[in-house]
Amino acid sequence: HRFLASKEQFHAYLRAGSEPGSQAGGRGEGEVEVEEEKEEEEVGSCQSEPPAKRVRSEALGQAGESREDAGAEEKEPAERRRARGQNKSRPCMKPSHYEQSRLCPSVTQGCAEKCRFGTRCRFLHDIGEYLATKPADLGRSCVLFETFGKCVYGVTCRFAQAHLGDGYRNMVNTDLAKQWEGKSLVRNNLSKDLQHQLRKRKFSFQKADEYLRGLTKSPSDGGKGGKATGCSTEEHEVSNYTGPQEGLGDSPECPVLLEQGEAPRPGALQSPIPTVDEVASSVKTVGPVTDEDVIKVRPCEKKKLEIQGKLYLAPLTTCGNLPFRRICKRFGAEVTCGEMAVCTNLLQGQSSEWALLKRHPTEDIFGVQLEGAFPDTMTKCAELLNQTIEVDFVDINVGCPIDLVYKKGGGCALMTRSNKFEQIVRGMNSVLDVPLTVKIRTGVQEKMNVAHKIIPKIREWGASMVTLHGRSREQRYTRGADWDYIAECAKIASPMPLFGNGDILSYEDANRAMQMGVSGIMIARQVPVGALIKPWLFTEIKEQRHWDISSSERFGILQDFTNYGLEHWGSDTQGVEKTRKFLLEWLSFLCRYIPVGLLEYLPQKINERPPYYMGRDYLETLMASQNVDDWIKISELLLGPVPTNFTFLPKHKANSYR
Repeated sequence: HRFLASKEQFHAYLRAGSEPGSQAGGRGEGEVEVEEEKEEEEVGSCQSEPPAKRVRSEALGQAGESREDAGAEEKEPAERRRARGQNKSRPCMKPSHYEQSRLCPSVTQGCAEKCRFGTRCRFLHDIGEYLATKPADLGRSCVLFETFGKCVYGVTCRFAQAHLGDGYRNMVNTDLAKQWEGKSLVRNNLSKDLQHQLRKRKFSFQKADEYLRGLTKSPSDGGKGGKATGCSTEEHEVSNYTGPQEGLGDSPECPVLLEQGEAPRPGALQSPIPTVDEVASSVKTVGPVTDEDVIKVRPCEKKKLEIQGKLYLAPLTTCGNLPFRRICKRFGAEVTCGEMAVCTNLLQGQSSEWALLKRHPTEDIFGVQLEGAFPDTMTKCAELLNQTIEVDFVDINVGCPIDLVYKKGGGCALMTRSNKFEQIVRGMNSVLDVPLTVKIRTGVQEKMNVAHKIIPKIREWGASMVTLHGRSREQRYTRGADWDYIAECAKIASPMPLFGNGDILSYEDANRAMQMGVSGIMIARQVPVGALIKPWLFTEIKEQRHWDISSSERFGILQDFTNYGLEHWGSDTQGVEKTRKFLLEWLSFLCRYIPVGLLEYLPQKINERPPYYMGRDYLETLMASQNVDDWIKISELLLGPVPTNFTFLPKHKANSYR
């Protein structure tokens, strides 16, 4: 076979750094097959390669063990638990690993005399001393200087020679800088003032508080809250689930849940909803009096989410960052969504969580995805975002399968807590001016689908759209997505739009999915994933063709990602290493792509694991490697040598192959 190779031949070829084609010729063309079980074990035994998925044997499923889903996690053998999900004990490289001595920001900005730390400042103020320990520059051109006419990182930039003049003076291209004056490079930033309000709990949640007070009314009061409060039999119809989240607040009284350490406000649980006169008298107005404070926007007056038939890039944890979304937008993605953000972290004003909400100007239809388990935090978070950021829709994550989220009652667990689920959807819908969408799975347990029962309720509660991932929580990302079931749910959901999600890796897959009657397709999540393996998938779907993309074109995409990363995270040492980290995370997925020109049959199947093969040139072979050292080698071609003692282990294990 022309392209097939043994593991030893593959790695020997890469170590030798041969010229293109020197070892790849002289073989007959063959089909890229699914790897044998024995070879999977060999790959898994290699310490520098991600472990292969240890697939649950079919015998377990046929043994008739009806386990509760929560207990399944604890009864599972330890070795299988380790093979699933995330590399939780991976090494973490902190900024101090990259720079022992950092220059004070006031010096970088040219105002050293105004250092806000004063005599307590622990940063360097001597540029000469800093340059003596600064790593060598990585290139002669700075992407920030060439794009914006000015590099705000000055002497700390790893491409500083492109814009430093005499006396370490930071040069400015005045004409180019003027073009960007007053323009926002990234939207939805967290201001210091807002962060202070959130940390001191001084932000006003007027609409959310009103809704939550309504939840405390008893059913006999006849209020809206009474309907959502009583524990309906519907919750028991969906599942007899008795998992770890028992006691998380599904009591008939449904008290308002408070953040940890928050003291209950007087009357928060007993106060009735204020009358119209009381609300009106409490609002101070200047000029004409409006009725906006007493008349709510009717559902029919809300902004509509018109994305039927559009290509939707799903929220991708870790890898779905702003630079990656820019890449996908360039290839034809029409709807984008930020990474999953935890509502409690947003309410606490955590900068790292708010960074997930940032939006680039090229993202014309953009939403954010929230994860939470309780009505109070989710409703407050929705009101907070409604007032402070620019989004076109807000999505609730009811599909996350990971234990950390599930055991707290969030993600997939909400599908078994229909009372809390209803309160969350109704509450968020009542405080949002933009459409609310929900992403769910087929159910929690395998072969026990419940989505068809939940979807009509979601429509009744006020959601504008549902996205259905055709797998259960137990399946996670293994086995094929159930598109027949998605088609059945699409009919049930009508007239509410339903997007399908799962196993889209070619335009044929997309065409088959659209024939199922869904309103659109979402492309798609972590393992397996279409957009991370081949972001040009959007172009293939639009142009209805297979793109035999060359290794040089793929390397060009990585160069663009690197430039976008330096723009977003910075061109100093910390920015360079953060860009490298996310590049390596992405490369852990990109290596699964099999070039079209090497396949005997099309299209590539998303769960097929290819054997070792030689590419048509050295770079194509290097990009096919699942060895971490080879990913680092690719990053060094783009971002220069890694720091001393650099280590990397991908966040998500390569566990999607069978």
